[in-house]
Amino acid sequence: MKSKNYSENIIKVFKKDGFVLSEPDVLLDSDYIIQRSGENFRKLMLTFEDDTGKSMCLRPDLTVASCIKYLKENSKATSKIFYSGQAYRRSSNPKEKVINDQLGVEIIGSKKKEIDDEKVLKTILKSIDKTKIGNISIKVGDVSLFEKLIESLKIPERWRLRLKRHFWRPQYFEDLLNRLETNSDVDPVAIDLDKKKFSEMKNLDQNKEIANRKVSAILSRFDRKIKDPRLFLENKKIVKIIREFLKIHCSIDKTERTLKDFVKKYKLSKNILSDLTAIKNLSKISYKTIFLTNFGRDIEYYTGIVFEIYNSSKKEIARGGRYDGLLKSLGSKKNISAVGAAINLNNLKE
Repeated sequence: MKSKNYSENIIKVFKKDGFVLSEPDVLLDSDYIIQRSGENFRKLMLTFEDDTGKSMCLRPDLTVASCIKYLKENSKATSKIFYSGQAYRRSSNPKEKVINDQLGVEIIGSKKKEIDDEKVLKTILKSIDKTKIGNISIKVGDVSLFEKLIESLKIPERWRLRLKRHFWRPQYFEDLLNRLETNSDVDPVAIDLDKKKFSEMKNLDQNKEIANRKVSAILSRFDRKIKDPRLFLENKKIVKIIREFLKIHCSIDKTERTLKDFVKKYKLSKNILSDLTAIKNLSKISYKTIFLTNFGRDIEYYTGIVFEIYNSSKKEIARGGRYDGLLKSLGSKKNISAVGAAINLNNLKE
């Protein structure tokens, strides 16, 4: 009964804030989700084969299900929806339930990104206030800052791609940093051979084809490879910068100052701080809010602000964030602005 009262009060807030009920599908194509949303979902999903042998799953995530519905409806307008339903996911923690009762909101297709980020978080907080749960605390991150940092560093393009691609896999990411730091994936003999081959091919006809590729194209790639900064000391410094960045942990009202000091200390591009509007907006929230640069790495589709809300027992009662690339990964021809959050009704009780 208590859970029912929670739901009714939360839904009243959602409706008052302009969100309209949506009912995303319960059954989804599991291969479709894995191919387009990342392997992280595979370990979460409850899958089975239908009568035709097609792999299906119970929705592991209501955000993904809501985005699939948005695309099916071929909507081009801004969608402000809320949902009330269950997500079905496995967990490595045997104490966690497989079935999660959730209430959530999503804003899809709006161009007012910073306003929407704040709107979603405020709506969720107002909803939680209705449950009379006290001692709320919030963790906030912004995964886009990591990409800006990596783009500002003088490292080979292949390393930029690796680090951004595997940011969501902390253990493997640390292995990559160790390899970058020690140059363990660089073979000096191979580099010398590259340089020798480069010199030889410069004297060839640039339009000649070797293995279906023009000499000019091969030379262009060689040029990038042999000019890559591979000095051990330089790489060691770069890894230190990345590790120090991921240690940033401060009150949200001190985030801007902390990031500026970090950029100044390591003489980095100020582009990293080009847009902190979303963080500044969230700093106005009147709850204890901590900012961490290493936060939000467990859900691969986030692209900007991420947050989690906890009760006094440190149980996560809500989470959300910005995911501008998810709809494109699910089939849209372009990125579509989107932000959302869900309340976990299972954890609302103290």
